[in-house]
Amino acid sequence: MYLLGLGLAFLVMKYLALGPVAAWNWWVVLAPFGLAVLWWAWADNSGYTKKKAMERENSRRQDRIDRNRENMGTSTKKNRR
Repeated sequence: MYLLGLGLAFLVMKYLALGPVAAWNWWVVLAPFGLAVLWWAWADNSGYTKKKAMERENSRRQDRIDRNRENMGTSTKKNRR
């Protein structure tokens, strides 16, 4: 996502002729978009995206279980005072 944001910033700066980006070649300005496509392709094919999604789901599930146990009063966590 950072590469996409960087690419958009470069694109706007090139279009508006701001700063040193105005003098850059177009392929340099558009390179972050190509790198973002390569990153997404690698992340999907390597299983990185699926792994991160599963980690988020497991974390939310465990938080929900802990919250429910605490609400029922059966939490195994000790209160520190």
